[in-house]
Amino acid sequence: MIKFEEQKQIDNVKGALMLRSQIEKAVDKIQKEGFDGIYFMGIGGTWASGMQVEVYMRGKSAIPVYVENAAEFITTGNKRFTDKSVVIFSSVTGNTVEMIDAVKKAKEIGAKVFGFIDVENSFLAKLCDICISYPMNEQLKFFMVANRLMYHNGEFPEYDEYNLEMEKFLPQALVEVEKEVDQWAADYAKEKYRYCKEHPDMPHYFIGAGNHWGATYSYAMCYWEEQLWIRTKSITSAEFFHGMLEIIEAETPVTLFIGEDEQRPLSERVASFLSKVCKNYTVIDTKDYKLEGIRPEFRSSISHLVMHAVNNRVDAHMEDEFKHPMVIRRYYRQFDY
Repeated sequence: MIKFEEQKQIDNVKGALMLRSQIEKAVDKIQKEGFDGIYFMGIGGTWASGMQVEVYMRGKSAIPVYVENAAEFITTGNKRFTDKSVVIFSSVTGNTVEMIDAVKKAKEIGAKVFGFIDVENSFLAKLCDICISYPMNEQLKFFMVANRLMYHNGEFPEYDEYNLEMEKFLPQALVEVEKEVDQWAADYAKEKYRYCKEHPDMPHYFIGAGNHWGATYSYAMCYWEEQLWIRTKSITSAEFFHGMLEIIEAETPVTLFIGEDEQRPLSERVASFLSKVCKNYTVIDTKDYKLEGIRPEFRSSISHLVMHAVNNRVDAHMEDEFKHPMVIRRYYRQFDY
């Protein structure tokens, strides 16, 4: 398998799960001091991760939880945001301009700021009231925060057994997904390369719902557009039937992500429609993967991580097929704009 280090993958997930005591300490402090709202704030991919955790909590918790785009927060603000609010965010570099300005604004209002930042001594880290430094697995860390908040609110009685199960089985389960899907991902990448060469101006459509929508949006924009320079469009399964369906033809390239949360029926409806009118669509359904040791009722909370594991292999093979290193950029962070 190209670009795959099994033990490293396992260790990365284990490392994130081992942050539980630090995350619990941070959330317990936030809970004790009180708050009027939890705001997951981000820009680009980190905003997408905020979307995922917000929808995850929306149907399960009465806690006031919001997701804020940092650039919009700077310009528009939010009248609900007060000195009793809590900002939770993630950053790789700790120096993203929009995040710095948004966190500064939050601090000026008097809100508490809890950040997950890869670079421990970065500027953003110094602005945080609480900071945990550990690379990768942003979505997992956000969901660990959400689960602790819901536990305190009496909405997650299975919290302890859930965490023991994840810590025991999740790292290996995600690696097994990558190994299982590798050949399929290679074939998928070959087909996308062929199609893009024959139809260079045709966008590829991505569709998803629920706690997969943030990942769908992010995957189309941050991976295929930013890193592979392939034209895309993304839309929610709920909105698909209010516009996009009319441009779907037999050869329209579509990838549909189907997860296992409450919004799964919305994506199943899209799949049913696509089967009638399109022959160039792909369905990636997390339900197809075994996840040894993880009980069915817990799968919905991690199905977005399963999709991420699938897309890890797609990324590796897309990079190989297109001979386009995903680290290069035309414009992003290349100059001021």
